[in-house]
Order: sequence, then C-alpha cells, then structure tokens
Amino acid sequence: MADGIKQRIERRFLGRNETSAFSHIADVYPMPSEGMGRLPVSDTLYEGMKRVDAVPSELYAQRHVKRGLRNADGSGVLVGLTTISDVHGYTKTDGRLAPDRGELKLRGYRIGDLVSGTHDADRFGYEEVAFLLLSGFLPTQGELDDFKARIAARRQLPEGYLDIFPRTTYSHSIMNVLQRATLLLYAFDRNPDETSAEHEIDVAISLLGRWPRVASLAHQAYVAEADGTRLRVPPAREGYTMAETILDVLRGDEGFSREEAMMLDVMLMLHAEHGGGNNSSFACRVLSSSGTDAYSAYAAALGSLKGPKHGGANFKAGKMMDDIAEHVRDWSSDDEVAAYLIKVLRGEAFDHAGLIYGLGHAVYTITDPRAEVVRSYAESLARKKGQLDKFELIRRVERLGPEVMRDVMHISKPISTNIDMYTGFVYTMLKIPEDLFTPLFALARVSGWAAHRMEELFGSARIIRPAYSSYMTERPYEPIESR
Repeated sequence: MADGIKQRIERRFLGRNETSAFSHIADVYPMPSEGMGRLPVSDTLYEGMKRVDAVPSELYAQRHVKRGLRNADGSGVLVGLTTISDVHGYTKTDGRLAPDRGELKLRGYRIGDLVSGTHDADRFGYEEVAFLLLSGFLPTQGELDDFKARIAARRQLPEGYLDIFPRTTYSHSIMNVLQRATLLLYAFDRNPDETSAEHEIDVAISLLGRWPRVASLAHQAYVAEADGTRLRVPPAREGYTMAETILDVLRGDEGFSREEAMMLDVMLMLHAEHGGGNNSSFACRVLSSSGTDAYSAYAAALGSLKGPKHGGANFKAGKMMDDIAEHVRDWSSDDEVAAYLIKVLRGEAFDHAGLIYGLGHAVYTITDPRAEVVRSYAESLARKKGQLDKFELIRRVERLGPEVMRDVMHISKPISTNIDMYTGFVYTMLKIPEDLFTPLFALARVSGWAAHRMEELFGSARIIRPAYSSYMTERPYEPIESR
C-alpha cells in the first residue's frame, strides 16, 4: 500500500502515536497493477469502514448495551407483547436460566396438537394453521372451505405480470427473485399503500396463493434457461392445497403421492410461525411499525430469511449431512461418525466453519418441538423411499453431536437438535431442488409474518425506534488540502 494512504489511515483511526494494525493490508488489498487502471476510490475507504466499526467489546457491558438484543445470559431482550405465538425453551429462576423442554404454541395451541389433529384425520393442515394465525381462532369447516377458496382464487398471477416477471439474475437466487416479485405485485395493486384490516388480509391471502407459483416458476425459468428449453407455465389446479400446488408445479407430469404432499404439509405447518423475536418476523414488524405498505414489509422479511444465520441454515444442514455421508465409510459406526464430527468442529472438514448445523438453538435447550414432530414423519417416509439408512445416520449425528461438542468445545449447557437437522433430508426425499429449500421456508412463514404485521399495525401503533450509544471523539474540520 502506498505510504501516504497508510499513514492517513493510521492518523484517522489509530492516532499518531499508536501501533499500526495495517501492516498486512498490502497483501490483502494490493494496489491495482499497471494496465488495470486505478480504482475510483482509495483503499482508505474500504479499510476505513472496517475500522469505524471497531468498538471495544467491553464497552457493551460498561454501557449496558444489549448486543444483538441479547441479554448477557443469552436470552432475548423483551421488546414487545404478542398474542400470536410462544417459543419456550427455558425458565428463569433467581435471574438464572434453567433448561426446559421446548414448546411452540400458536395462539395457545401446541404445534404438535395442530399437526396431529389434522393429519390423524387425514386432512391437510397448513391452511388451518394460516387461518388460525391470521384470525386468532381455529376455523369451522365452512370458514376453512371459504378461506381455501379465497386462496385458490388468487393462484393465477395478474394479467401482464409474467411479461415483466423478474426471472433473470446474474447470481441465481430464488429468494432474491421472490423479493423482487413481491415488490412488483405492489404495481398491480390498485391501493397498494392502504393499511386497512381488509386490505391487509387480502394481501396476505394473495401471497398465500401466488408465492408458491412464483417460487416454482422462478426455479423452472432458471432450469429452462440453463437447458435452452422453453418455460412452461402450468395452469393452477382447482382444489389444491399449498403443499399440493408446490409439488404440482415442480413435478409436472411426474405427479406426486398424497403421502408426499402430506409430508410437505407437515413442514409448512412447522415453519408457519416461530415467535416475533426471530430475525425475519422482527424485520417485518420494524418496517410495519413505520406504516409502510405490506409488500415492502414482506420483501424485507424475505431479505432477512435469506441470510445463512436464519433461513439459509436448513440448506447448510442438508449439505453437511451429504458431506458426512460421503466421507464416513461405515454409517453405523459411532466411532467413525464421531471422528468426522470432530473434524467438522475443528474446522478441518465440510465448510471449515467449525459448526454442526442442525444442533443448538437460541431459545430451545433440551428439545425443539418441531424436530420432535418431524422426526416420526421423516422416518415413515424414509422407510418407504428406501432412505432408512440415511435417516439412521442423521439420528446418529443427532445423538453423538452434543457429546462431541461438549468434548471439543467444552460446552456445558444442553444442546438440542433443531428442525434444520431434518429439513434438507425431507426436501431431498420429496425431490425438491436445493435452491427452493429456503424459499419453502418463506412460503410457510408468510402467514406468521402477516399476523405479526397486523399486530404491529393495529396493536402498539408506535414506530420501533431503538437507541444506540455513541462511541466517537469530536474532531475539528480539516480543509481538503491539509488532510
């Protein structure tokens, strides 16, 4: 790096008499070679932005700042009240966290009861859960039939929409396409900025009807472009649930079994809602508190869910399990599986991040109720698909993983399996492409986002505006020629 730039960085961010921390910059950010032309801005911009954020970690405790809106004990900072759902994983006794069995309740109903209540009666349950989240109560048969009919009436995309459908992108991401497609729907709404209860419900219903086809069409468009074939847009089927609609668009003439659709329906129910504190729901609430339109709020939630620390984790867990299956010769050997998990934790295998995806959760400590529910359904489908050996491998990772984490990372707190451990495996059995794993999460979660948006709009009705403590020193302005 040129000495002048280096000295200016040190003067600005370290002080004239402090030791330089930039001796490595020339290797990481070399100056452009001859013939390439100079960059429009100096390296000061890039390195400066890194140093601006270098706030001493001890200041968070000194100033009582809740970093990441987390308390010192790892629990979440309370920022509101909700009647939508409850995510329970621990109890507090004398100010200390005590592990507890996980529970997820939607409007007061246990998630396991909602799944078994519908599937034991051999009927799809996601639409029933969506109705519950939006309205606050379980529907009668007549109300459920009417709700399904309203969704079905909105499966077709608006006239002219596909002519400008944002299916092309330099970096293929269905989540990004979903975001742009959602914002595009704003242009086809005659009153897009209206925030009445009626309009909010109508927008939510329209997305429940349209998002499955939008996501599936985005995938099909990418495949058609890669293969040099023509994009086929199948008509919307009457009477199909969300799970059936997704499989219908993806499978086409191949078709699907009822059991496969019911398995996907379970996954949609389990992903429909998970408390207002999760990143995407909170993002939706933050935007909604400003009074902005529904499309902008849901697009923001999609952007949050796209992140690998949130919705993208299910994809990572599935890839990790494939990697374990490839590198462990004897899937039935505890020793071989544990040895490879040690390599994963030490950053010597898989993505070198040192993480076992699908283990651990911000709230759940002993159990994740969603994983408890999906496990039995996944085992049944694996048996019929001839994938029982892969299922048993996942169970072995689930059992050995926490032990290995305690030995390698010296973690003493309980470590539970979360739903991501099984999501990728289930979707693979259902022949769902990997690039749709996270979008399926979004298709399910829109009902929860809608519930939180409306609670924010019609409940607290106050803009969310947290505060930050400033960490800086006052500096006199310097003329540009003397900087």
